[in-house]
Amino acid sequence: MEYRQLGRSGLRVPVLAFGAGTFGGTGPLFSNWGQTDVDEARRLVEICLEAGVTLFDTADVYSDGRSEEVLGAALEGLRDAALISTKTALPTGDGPHDWGVSRARLVRSVDAALTRLRTDRIDILQLHAFDSFTPVDELLQTIDVLVRAGKVHHWGVSNYPGWALMQLIERADRHGLPRPVAQQVYYSLVGRDFEWDLMPLGAREGVGALLWSPLGWGRLTGRIRRGAPLPEGSRLHETAAFGPPVDEERLYRVLDVLFEIAEETGKTVPQVALNWLTRQPTVSSIIIGARNEEQLRQNLGAVGWSLSGEQAARLAAASESDAAYPAFPYRRQEAFARLFPPLV
Repeated sequence: MEYRQLGRSGLRVPVLAFGAGTFGGTGPLFSNWGQTDVDEARRLVEICLEAGVTLFDTADVYSDGRSEEVLGAALEGLRDAALISTKTALPTGDGPHDWGVSRARLVRSVDAALTRLRTDRIDILQLHAFDSFTPVDELLQTIDVLVRAGKVHHWGVSNYPGWALMQLIERADRHGLPRPVAQQVYYSLVGRDFEWDLMPLGAREGVGALLWSPLGWGRLTGRIRRGAPLPEGSRLHETAAFGPPVDEERLYRVLDVLFEIAEETGKTVPQVALNWLTRQPTVSSIIIGARNEEQLRQNLGAVGWSLSGEQAARLAAASESDAAYPAFPYRRQEAFARLFPPLV
């Protein structure tokens, strides 16, 4: 397994991480992701660790905390071999203190997560969504307290606008406080918006990317093909509305090339799609999911080999889309491009 630095930090993370959203699934979304119990989770954790996948990602909103509970139980006796990433900020109830990253909410959320995870520290704490109500200084001072207490080792954000992330970095640097070193983002061959703003920010400021839904919310698993109906039993029947939208023609254009390259390489469609992501700038770790051992072992086969430059270029061309303003001049116009050459 390849290991990479997480942004501008001393933490080394595996290029593949395991997403525990399938653990203990309850509710309309997470029950469709998976309902892995502790015994099954323990087996998946052991397979991951054997393969060098040492980073496990979860969140307090995944099945109302049940994902953290199952992960903590599955890591019993194995904690020192693993890194835990969890997230907080999204609403976990209807009360006025059940959402956001105020000082009281953040401290309480971290303590509750530590209890559910059966651990004394969170290796990577991520703010799951931007809270426009909490002042930046309050947030950064609270993070500093948590880091000094040893409860949090590194921190980052998820689903943040670029300006808000840059504000955190600038203010942290100004006051000598712990800066965010990670951003958990949606990035896939059918969702490349990350490249327009957040990727250049990450490259400039040393923020490593942890990728969620790298298979396009289940669309790049190899079960969908042009001209065929959505397979019966696909989770997309129930969960498509929760995930990022995907243009249908672009999806099939990408899938056509994925199937071609899978045939050329002897790999599976998801392995090819994941391998392409490992080549992209600022990507520290790709979060893979699996409901069973077979799915996990297949996803683990995405590393240890490389696409050719020509194959990677074909996938890039098939998945290209128009950038939104103000990014599009830098993609399309030579004068702008000379000022800011693209990273990919």
